[in-house]
Amino acid sequence: MDSPVWQKSSYSGANNACVEVRTVSGAVELRESDEGRLILRTTPTALAALLHGAKAGEFDHHA
Repeated sequence: MDSPVWQKSSYSGANNACVEVRTVSGAVELRESDEGRLILRTTPTALAALLHGAKAGEFDHHA
């Protein structure tokens, strides 16, 4: 089911500088709330792989 309304991260609290997400036509769209015109569109599978990699520390060497 599509959710055209942007959902804010639960970690952002009242802060307006946060990541927002929504689903449209089976794709996942992400944007930063203070740069609303710039949208990253990906598949649920690719986003899940990115999140799992981040949680596993796969990208820590880039910090």
